Amino acid sequence: MVVLALGFSVTPVDAQILEKLKDAVTGPPTQADIAAARQEVQAAAQQALLALYAMTPNARRAIDIAAGYAAFSTFGMKLMIAGGTSGKGLAVNKRTNSQTYMKMLEVQGGLGFGVNKNQLIFVFTTEPALSNFINQGWEFGGQANVSAIAGGEGEMFSGAAAISPGVYLYQITETGLSATLTVSGTRFFVDPDLN
Repeated sequence: MVVLALGFSVTPVDAQILEKLKDAVTGPPTQADIAAARQEVQAAAQQALLALYAMTPNARRAIDIAAGYAAFSTFGMKLMIAGGTSGKGLAVNKRTNSQTYMKMLEVQGGLGFGVNKNQLIFVFTTEPALSNFINQGWEFGGQANVSAIAGGEGEMFSGAAAISPGVYLYQITETGLSATLTVSGTRFFVDPDLN
């Protein structure tokens, strides 16, 4: 569960209710809408990978030999005491070539102003880690700031943070590859509309 600064909370059930309310107002998405949204997510995932490879070429080899990866593009806004970030992404099982469309949601409290755009690329070295990410989702707690590692695994994961056994995460900000990943209060889950 994610808690807003104003005391409201957003649970998985609340997120589903909000989606159903949106559908009631705008109507359910058509097949053309779904196809267009899938293409947009695929293009954004490809752009995130290309940006990562340009910044750290060793990441290409890490992804090539990995069990899978997930690439997300995010957009966030902070106005006064509340804000949030949302994003869409694509998880790819490299062994089966299956693709799973996913969503990301982060709610932020505290004072501030600003807009940010990031790209997040997860690399899963094992199939169980990838399967767990897709099937159970992923949630970072309220204070999940992680520092990127300088090297390791033959320099393949340089610039990534080891966030769990078999899971590495790269964060690309508007200023480049981030040395500190800020993913507090962030939840990743399957997009029911696109799968």
